[in-house]
Amino acid sequence: MRRYAIKKLIAWKESKTRKPLIIRGARQVGKTWLMKEFGKSQYKKTIYINFENNDLMCEHFSKDLNTNRIIKGLELEYSKIDTNNTLIILDEIQECPKALTTLKYFYENNPQYHIVAAGSLLGVALHENISFPVGKVDFLDLYPLSFLEFLEAIGEENFVQLLENPNSDNIKTFKPKYIEWLKKYYYIGGMPEAVNLFIETNDFKKVRKVQETILEAYRNDFSKHISSTGKLKIDLLWESIPNQLTKESKKFVYKKIKQGARADEFEEALSWLINCGLVYKINRITKPALPIKAYEDTKAFKLFILDVGLLCALSKLPARTLIDGDKIFSEFNGALAEQYVLEQLKTLEDMEIAYWISKSGNAEIDFVIQTDGYVIPLEVKAATNLQAKSLKVYREKFEPEISIRASLADFEMNSGLYNIPLFMISKIDDIIKD
Repeated sequence: MRRYAIKKLIAWKESKTRKPLIIRGARQVGKTWLMKEFGKSQYKKTIYINFENNDLMCEHFSKDLNTNRIIKGLELEYSKIDTNNTLIILDEIQECPKALTTLKYFYENNPQYHIVAAGSLLGVALHENISFPVGKVDFLDLYPLSFLEFLEAIGEENFVQLLENPNSDNIKTFKPKYIEWLKKYYYIGGMPEAVNLFIETNDFKKVRKVQETILEAYRNDFSKHISSTGKLKIDLLWESIPNQLTKESKKFVYKKIKQGARADEFEEALSWLINCGLVYKINRITKPALPIKAYEDTKAFKLFILDVGLLCALSKLPARTLIDGDKIFSEFNGALAEQYVLEQLKTLEDMEIAYWISKSGNAEIDFVIQTDGYVIPLEVKAATNLQAKSLKVYREKFEPEISIRASLADFEMNSGLYNIPLFMISKIDDIIKD
């Protein structure tokens, strides 16, 4: 399995301004595998420390912040460290807060060492008064496999390369294949364990079992780190997301969690889910102008979970429903398409994502993105239907230079309106630049 993030890690290694690197991402998106694979392919030696099961090293890092002492201890425990050819991996670093703090001093006093750190629930830990090395570390965000990574993982690299030219007639010829793979991706998602199992067995039932195990692990995290009252609120909020995504207006409504629910009652639960990377919060903007962050209304938002396959598992959607495309899938297809598009957008660098609703409420744009100096409305259609009333209203009102419809229709450009096939949505930046 190849992760595109490897390229970013190589660029980090070669950077003259390299700082210790923290990889952020939800549990089980492949952070540990990525760090080890990076060490294996790019260094002669890797020192791997998991603070979750290595009390000795946690004690070693916790004595003081003397990085020279720490390095000597690592050499005693492991072997001589060649600063140019040794990668030091600090996994589950949130379990040893002092180790997180030492990253600052490695940057200031020993920047020659190549140090990569990661941790589950790291975002939560950083909100619990743990000293964080602000400005002294680099970051890399890791998500589940994108659709293009999924295609490469199942051995379809040639079809990924084909998408480099969106106007290729071969894309139209082989569109049924892309759609078939897209449906499978909707069900399997991009969690590495689920993708690997599908490659090995081609068994959707086994994939669902893995997804259910992952969801159960997340619920166990709820229990471990918060009170029983807080866990109940997180459970209720988490379980309500699939239902809210299927509504015509996908704005998150607290009262749909339970009768009488209020925002302040679930604010902490929502913050916890966001901080641990399980939920993405997309805010409404009042005006599509640069920078869109300045026009966000944080009280009106949509929620998505980290992986479309986990959304299917959470919704108990059967495989045959997706693959055969029966009525249930048709009804749920819009929610899956929007969830899918959001995931692909999250993997693109330097992109801000929001959504827009007209004051009258008669028009809603699924996503408004800011990229490469443009503010772009993006309407998501689950099939080939190109009727987009809301996009028409938006274009007439704001006259954007570029607008995008994502659907299963063929690629086309016409007077600033781009029709981009759903399976090509990761190529938005390249298409705009071209």
